[in-house]
Amino acid sequence: MRQLAARIGKRLKASRAMLVTAESCTGGWVAQAVTAVAGSSDWFERGFVTYSNDSKRELLGVRADTLARHGAVSEETAREMASGALRQSKGSLSVAVTGIAGPGGGSTAKPVGTVCFAWERKNGRRHAETRRFAGNRESVRKQSVIHALKGVLKLLDED
Repeated sequence: MRQLAARIGKRLKASRAMLVTAESCTGGWVAQAVTAVAGSSDWFERGFVTYSNDSKRELLGVRADTLARHGAVSEETAREMASGALRQSKGSLSVAVTGIAGPGGGSTAKPVGTVCFAWERKNGRRHAETRRFAGNRESVRKQSVIHALKGVLKLLDED
């Protein structure tokens, strides 16, 4: 995790870009991982922890209709979280994470371990995907943070 965050920091600093995070099931762990890197204030702008649906709507502008139609754990919600994080900050690249870490809360359609991600650049480049991770709550959250960071690097590689 630390190595990924350090690589992200070097890339963002070199391009004078700023990262912003929007997190639900990871509870700020992505932001914690990047701020563990010395000098991260040069490339990390801010993080939003929007665990409740109300906070997703109020802080990030996720539409009530999106939450009602697709649920909090959906690529649609993750995309709106990523877009809202950019709108509500001075960031140039965002990552959003929303999922079901367990041990409860899953369903047949969205079992425990289902996590949705979105990454977005101010230039309009964006990507979203859903993953399913195995393990207990801690393991699902850790795998989610690592995947979120890898996605930031992937988006940076596309530029």
